[in-house]
Amino acid sequence: MAFELQQNLKLQQQLVMTPQLQMAIKLLQLSRLELVEMVRQEMENNPTLEEAENIETAEEIQAETIEPPATHEVSMDDKFDDRLDWHHYMDEYSSTGKTHFESESKEAPNYEAITASKTTLADHLRWQLLMTQPSPTDEVIGSLIIGNLNKFGFMEDSLEEIAEITSSSLENVEQVLKLMQTFDPPGICARNLGESLLIQARQIGIDTPLVTALISSQMKNLENRRYSLIAKELKTDMAAIVGAIELIRTLDPRPASRYSEDEQIYITPDVYVQKDGDDYIVFLNDEDVPQLHISSYYKNAVKKGESINRETRSYLKDRLRSAEWLIKSIQQRKRTIFNVMTSIVKFQREFFDCGIAHLKPLVLRDVAEDINMHESTISRVTTNKYAHTPHGIFELKFFFNSSINRSNGETIASASVQEEIRKIVLSENPDKPHSDQKISELLEVAGIQIARRTIAKYREMMGILPSSKRKQL
Repeated sequence: MAFELQQNLKLQQQLVMTPQLQMAIKLLQLSRLELVEMVRQEMENNPTLEEAENIETAEEIQAETIEPPATHEVSMDDKFDDRLDWHHYMDEYSSTGKTHFESESKEAPNYEAITASKTTLADHLRWQLLMTQPSPTDEVIGSLIIGNLNKFGFMEDSLEEIAEITSSSLENVEQVLKLMQTFDPPGICARNLGESLLIQARQIGIDTPLVTALISSQMKNLENRRYSLIAKELKTDMAAIVGAIELIRTLDPRPASRYSEDEQIYITPDVYVQKDGDDYIVFLNDEDVPQLHISSYYKNAVKKGESINRETRSYLKDRLRSAEWLIKSIQQRKRTIFNVMTSIVKFQREFFDCGIAHLKPLVLRDVAEDINMHESTISRVTTNKYAHTPHGIFELKFFFNSSINRSNGETIASASVQEEIRKIVLSENPDKPHSDQKISELLEVAGIQIARRTIAKYREMMGILPSSKRKQL
């Protein structure tokens, strides 16, 4: 059998993602902060991209104050033009804008004078350790103890391990530890929660025999609120137990919490929804996002630069094309977020009117069919995007909920059921809190059929303790 080479033609269709489509998908799933960072990086890497400045002079500000220009707000009825003339858009946003010069006599404030450095727990403890004028060996032991504290202020390694590392005696390590347990904040450098509470009780003078006994031997019963069993085992009356527990509640179970290095993250909404009469208006938040335009200098250089060599001309064309794709993708991202939020407002009108209890079941397919997009696109839009509503700030994914059947045949959103559970727990008797089964029965009376195990799942999602741990004296 002879082998030979042959060439065959075959025609087939294949989906190819263009660079513009890839950039649009990438921008769509970015959060607001990630988008700003990405645009800044593109401006650094692409010389043809510039940020449009719109700083007005004093005369123009005064003129606008006397006669303000007419403005148009984006409403739910406004539609983006899918047939936008991008060539006209590029020319319009390629203008250099207005120029503003700062006065040389105006001095900027010193940055170091308006910023404050946060003292860490390690720095605070090390300062106190050095104030005791320790020996070189004790200083090394103390530094190891500080380095082995977890985020709550408790030691993670044993004293034997520290003694082995520092080649010191166990008695010397214990002596340094006891010294550091007197440092601020109270209860620091303890080996467990019980020891931390005992240290705090001793430092503030509430280490009575009953308080010490509760912390030393009754922590499990305290956690499960078995107060009758505690009174029986300690052979004391309930009034004394209640008084001692109230003292223990004043102690801090996490002594290092005030020095936590976790910074608060403030959410800046991507879109605003405000009520205007009987309708709701959707605003896109463009603050802090650089307004880009293509540099007219490089554009003219490509058009009229016969003297530019071929390699430079090819590079500039590639950069101009990339800049145009980026601007188009950002506009596409804005249009998609606007359309998705407008559709959500239409489906969840009762939520915007009355609150969380009136949230309706909604899935990605409903919005996708409403605005003629794919479900995957809706999923990307609703991830890490936030909306400011009359009832607070919510992630866009919050408006999508599974449905739970009512006894009358209607459905209710799972988020609304969680809100009903929260209301029942807030209104219950603290002396006799409702069990999960009781909450299920109360919801069934309200026409919501839900199993006990589902109640427990929703309760854990909301951070609500079980009934045995919600009981109050």
